[in-house]
Amino acid sequence: MAEKTPHQNVTFDSAGGTAHGYLAIPDAGSGPGVIVIQEWWGLTDHIKDVCDRLAAEGFVALAPDLYGGSITHDGEEAGEMMANLPEDKAAELLAGAVDYLIESTDVTSHTVGAIGFCMGGGFVLQLANQQGEKVSAAVPFYGVGQGVPNDFSGVRAAVQGHYAEQDDFYPVQEARMQEQQIRNEADTEVTYYYYSAPHAFHNDENPQGNYRPLEAETAWKRAVEFLREKVK
Repeated sequence: MAEKTPHQNVTFDSAGGTAHGYLAIPDAGSGPGVIVIQEWWGLTDHIKDVCDRLAAEGFVALAPDLYGGSITHDGEEAGEMMANLPEDKAAELLAGAVDYLIESTDVTSHTVGAIGFCMGGGFVLQLANQQGEKVSAAVPFYGVGQGVPNDFSGVRAAVQGHYAEQDDFYPVQEARMQEQQIRNEADTEVTYYYYSAPHAFHNDENPQGNYRPLEAETAWKRAVEFLREKVK
C-alpha cells in the first residue's frame, strides 16, 4: 500500500466545476475532517500552516482556495480581493469542500468542523448556516466581511468564537451582538471568547504586526479541544 502524502494540493468537484485547495493528513493516515477558511490575504503559507498544525493534532484539514491562486500582503489589495469575491460563489465552493471531506476515505467523522479567520471567520458562520447538520463545529476567529450571514437559523453546529477587544475591523460590541443573535436564532451551544488583542491576533505572519503569541496560543488550544470534542 502506497504511503499517503501528509500535505498536498488537491482538486475537488464544486458547483459543477473544479476547485482547488490545500490538504493536510495526519501521520495516522486518517482522522476527523476540518475545513480551514482563509483570511482576506488568500491561501497563504500561514493558512497552510494552520492545516499542518491541525493534521499534527490528528485532523484531516482542507483549506479551499477562494481566490483561485491569488494572494497578497497589501491591505488595500486584500480588501479589494475580498470585496470582489462573490458571496454565492464562495458559498458553493465551500459546500463542495464539505462534501469532499465527508466522502473522503481518509476522514473518519460523519460531519466536519470549520475554522476560519477574518474573512474566513465570516464564511465559517455562513457555511454552518448553509450546511446544517453536516457541520458540527464552527470556529470563527474575528469573522468579518460579506460571508457573515444576516440570520443564523440554519446553524446546527456548536459555535466557539474568538474575537478581539481592540478590533478596528469588527468592534467588540458588534461581536457581542453577533454572539447574542446566534443564541437567539440557532438552537445550539454558543461560546464566545474575547481577547485583549487587535484584529488578526492569531496570525504569526500578519503583515500589519497584529500577532499576539499568548492570546493566539490560548485561542488555539481552546479551538483544538473544541474540534476534537465536537467533530465526530
